[in-house]
Amino acid sequence: MAKDKTVYVCSNCGQESAKWIGRCPQCGEWNTFKELHVAPDTVNGSITSTLMRKSSGSARAMKLNDISSKDEPRIDMGDEELNRVLGGGLVRGSITLLGGEPGIGKSTLSLQTVLHLNKKILYVSGEESAHQLKMRAQRINPEASDNCLVLCETSLEGIFASIKDTIPDIVVIDSIQTICTSDVDSSPGSISQVRECAARLLRFAKTSGTPVILIGHINKEGTLAGPKILEHIVDTVIQFEGDQHYMYRILRSIKNRFGSTSELGIYEMRQNGLRPVNNPSELLLTEDHDGLSGVAISSAIEGARPFLVETQALVSTAAYGTPQRSATGFDQRRLNMLLAVLEKRVGFKLIQKDVFINIAGGLRVTDLAMDLSIIAAVLSSNVDTPIEQGWCMAGEVGLSGEVRPVSRIEQRVAEAQKLGFTNIIIPRQNMQVFKGKDVGINLVPVRKVEEALRHLFG
Repeated sequence: MAKDKTVYVCSNCGQESAKWIGRCPQCGEWNTFKELHVAPDTVNGSITSTLMRKSSGSARAMKLNDISSKDEPRIDMGDEELNRVLGGGLVRGSITLLGGEPGIGKSTLSLQTVLHLNKKILYVSGEESAHQLKMRAQRINPEASDNCLVLCETSLEGIFASIKDTIPDIVVIDSIQTICTSDVDSSPGSISQVRECAARLLRFAKTSGTPVILIGHINKEGTLAGPKILEHIVDTVIQFEGDQHYMYRILRSIKNRFGSTSELGIYEMRQNGLRPVNNPSELLLTEDHDGLSGVAISSAIEGARPFLVETQALVSTAAYGTPQRSATGFDQRRLNMLLAVLEKRVGFKLIQKDVFINIAGGLRVTDLAMDLSIIAAVLSSNVDTPIEQGWCMAGEVGLSGEVRPVSRIEQRVAEAQKLGFTNIIIPRQNMQVFKGKDVGINLVPVRKVEEALRHLFG
């Protein structure tokens, strides 16, 4: 009888070696190689051979001009936000990876989506029992169809046997870190198990044309757990973002072979599941902040989607020797830079003041056009003077105090006009886009931060 093969795999990057190595030549980490035993009938020279196998006689070379360029047929998921992130729907034969923090709503989104589809679904759960899934399904959709089949299984061979018996239209795996195959002698969730199982599911999806949705864990650094090859194997990688203690979630596309990665979807977490937010601007803005200092409205863009964000600031005298600088939903280092610009270029001394910044709604925004609203909110709180209603702004602030142009200014202005704002401060260099156009809102072009503050506070 052939003996099991012993290989050493880096737990950080997945690099293989025939012998133990102190330092990984791929990622440079020390003492990360772990010994694994692999069954001989699985491996033809290496664990990664699964990716290299081809079905005999089925593949042949084709001329590029003979290949059809028609769009792939897509499955409507019945969710406008999810369809937007996927690029118009789920492509047949594709494999999609959905990641996110524990409790963020990955399983909830997958289950509530497949319950509304009029297709045969095989929902494989390696983390929850059938009773738990039933209780969640009743909470999400009490009148769900009977097309969803539930399988509580962690063996990949058992899953393929069930797929052969049921012939589903869509397969959902919750989660890929709990699935294991008997051909690889290691625990579920290890690098070799995740890589081998994902490779076999990929081959099944491509050969049968059945779309597969994988739910994946993330590590403490916030990246998808498992080998990096997992993200390379799949066609689409989408990730849930947001604090689980807040009601809003952002679904962002990291990789998409069938669509754009600049789209994102926004959901609101409720007792009966996730509700798509079609107009996030109305929900992210406080209904009435008239007379409240330290509040500024910014026209931001995340991905390809514009929405208005409420920026809140609080400036107070430092109670301790060292002033505090705290930002929630905004980059801490950029906040320090903007405070230095405000002190150096505008002349407001904040060296003995505590400064706290918060983006309303629990969102994290990375758009540089938020700079102007951060400075305006800080100054409004410092002088305890509210910004008049009807004003919003968009502009990047440079180190010399200039207001730099921002991208997609027409979309930002249109979003502000749609929500009833009467004035918007924009960089002067962006004004050339609006020559001869009636936008229905008063455009206030500025070149420096001082000009913007003068318009806001007189």
